[in-house]
Amino acid sequence: MTRPDGYLLDNQQNEAGERFDAFATLFDPTTFRHLEELGLQSGWRCWEVGAGGTSVVSWLAGRVGPAGQVVATDIDASRLTAAARPPVEVHVHDVGADEPPGEGFDLVHARLVLVHVPDRDRALRSMIQALRPGGRLLVEDADPALQPLICPDEHGPDQRLANRLRQGFRKLLADRGADLSYGRKLPRLLREAGLHDVEADAHFPVASPACTALEAATVRQVRARLVAAGLATDEEIDQHLANVETGGMDLATAPMISAWGRKA
Repeated sequence: MTRPDGYLLDNQQNEAGERFDAFATLFDPTTFRHLEELGLQSGWRCWEVGAGGTSVVSWLAGRVGPAGQVVATDIDASRLTAAARPPVEVHVHDVGADEPPGEGFDLVHARLVLVHVPDRDRALRSMIQALRPGGRLLVEDADPALQPLICPDEHGPDQRLANRLRQGFRKLLADRGADLSYGRKLPRLLREAGLHDVEADAHFPVASPACTALEAATVRQVRARLVAAGLATDEEIDQHLANVETGGMDLATAPMISAWGRKA
């Protein structure tokens, strides 16, 4: 993630763990498929950038085994403590400001990270710099501008309220330097950075319990900021959370675009 004072969704807040669990349910299968297709194997050295939670880190550790290494970094590594045992190393690190935590990595991966980093160009350069020749980079990031609605099927007042609150959330993100159209740029950026064999795809979850859990946790986490910015009232947020709790709305996420390539 980016600086603690600039990142909207602080890892220290209670809802952060709920959000990480929802992300794992929604996106881990896609991430793991891509990592396997990139040839991940025992003995690889991997850097997991902006790890946040432990699901990807623990999965990587199981694949690389005792002969490999997983370096997990985040500006707030407090939720990574449970995974901090060989072959996993945990470091506090800002990918947009600090030097890479090593070099010669076989794999560097970041998921839902760079969209939030103000100096994301430097972050991407740092990640590529850390790769060995022939190493693989996988960057997965959201594109909220590509699909800005939490309720794509806006057919009543509950959905209209949900989409208005989502618009407010997106404004809070943009005001903190997030690039809400970053995901779609990834294939071009990887090619321009000199990577070879660049490809990409997208995953767009719609209408699952994990989408519902993610929305509830996210709105609770940014509630005070929405109200302080005049983007919603407490009453509107209470109503929306009650609507979400019923489980009767089809809630979506922004598409997550995965792009990957190989260093020459």
